Amino acid sequence: MKKKLKVLTALLISSITAISMFGCSSNNKTKEGKVTVRLNEVTRSVFYAPMYVAMKEGYFAENGIEIDLQTGQGADKTMQAVLSKSADIGFCGPEQTIYINNQGREDYPVLFGQLTQKDGSFVVGRTKEDNFKWQNIKGKNIIGGRPGGVPEMAFEYAMKHNNINPKTDVNMVNNIDFAATAGAFGRYIKERLFFY
Repeated sequence: MKKKLKVLTALLISSITAISMFGCSSNNKTKEGKVTVRLNEVTRSVFYAPMYVAMKEGYFAENGIEIDLQTGQGADKTMQAVLSKSADIGFCGPEQTIYINNQGREDYPVLFGQLTQKDGSFVVGRTKEDNFKWQNIKGKNIIGGRPGGVPEMAFEYAMKHNNINPKTDVNMVNNIDFAATAGAFGRYIKERLFFY
């Protein structure tokens, strides 16, 4: 586990260092000579824990990088921050780059990938299940992601892989704004939340 954390931290530092050297203007330098990288993450998630640890432990600072972390609360908002130049880097799924490219824009974002090897999503339920089986979600209300978003597509793939039809076997709720999903789960949907 420690080795994986070190490898991921090194990868994050390398990526952000490269981007800060080539992608950020010289006016991003702080008084101390550090480069400020404005990073917009799609959500605050355990999935980004290695980055939070690297920030807390000063790994970026040791390499002359100051991270200005913002949370977009949705991939569309993260991409909007990148396009409006209020963020240098956006952590979100690759679908946003595809959507922007399909619009025919001349200045579209560059995607760099493989920061992770697995989708960081998980399913949360109201009751403890010592022996979870995918069949247990049949007939349940599930707060999903945005249709066409990577988390939603990954979840649908996992359901299909486990012989569950996302269209007929469960009631996917996709009309809740990303920032409101946790609150909706706490208040309205009493069964399951798909979260990342």
